[in-house]
Amino acid sequence: MAIIDRSFTIEGGPVGVLLIHGLGGTPVEMREVARALAAGGHTVLCCQLAGHGGSMDDLTATGFEDWYDSALAGLATLEQRCERVVVGGLSMGAVLAALLAARQPERVAGLVMLAPTLRYDGWSIPWYSFLLPLLINTPIGRRYQFEEREPYGVKDERVRAVIVRALRQGSGDAGLTATPSAALRELWRLVAALRPLLGAIRQRTLLVHARHDDVASLRNALYLQRHLGGPVDSLILEDSYHLVTLDRQRHLVTERVLSFVDALTAPKSNPKSNPKARRPAARAALVPQEMGHVA
Repeated sequence: MAIIDRSFTIEGGPVGVLLIHGLGGTPVEMREVARALAAGGHTVLCCQLAGHGGSMDDLTATGFEDWYDSALAGLATLEQRCERVVVGGLSMGAVLAALLAARQPERVAGLVMLAPTLRYDGWSIPWYSFLLPLLINTPIGRRYQFEEREPYGVKDERVRAVIVRALRQGSGDAGLTATPSAALRELWRLVAALRPLLGAIRQRTLLVHARHDDVASLRNALYLQRHLGGPVDSLILEDSYHLVTLDRQRHLVTERVLSFVDALTAPKSNPKSNPKARRPAARAALVPQEMGHVA
């Protein structure tokens, strides 16, 4: 069965935003963020990564460099119609977006990382998962599948019911019901490729993470905040789980992403006509801000 490409573009202004979905997911995960950005006047492309949107065999036939190439192609597409491009992603997509920012610093104007996942260490992850790296190359490890389970990354019970129904019906929009071990291994390879490059990422970054993320604990965001080379804005959600683009505080997420992109890409004033603009910025403004708190 052929893979259905669920990528979509919303035409807008000269600022482009590339949005990247998570591992085993689809561009549908990014739809509300895309709509908010488009309503704000930006051009948005939600790309579908190689091997995604089909079967587990389709996914395991690809690796993280194939996923990276999909994101790179999306960046090139936006560059054909936009003056500047901001890149963002959800979960594994956030890690992929960061790799794009690291490898293409002149082409990526800013970075948005939503529930970035360097490790599966959230409270819903089975305690024995730490053994998987040791077993990945054994027959047992190769057969392992990371099954989607309650609460499916969503605290909002209504939204969760919709996701569960779509998964059980085999809807391609909902992505896979389980992630094969080969794909998890590629995630680890992606993270390993990114870690030594974090300090070289100088673009301003927005980090959004749920305090009670069931899949990837807050430690993931804290690690990134400490190691990213540029200024970091951060938002901690108190009433969401992993899928922050779909959960209870999704409107807060979309508003924050839109304001971040607006501020990042706003035309700069002319220093000659604005004496205040010539003043040196306060040192504190250059220090990555501490993790915020949202009630």
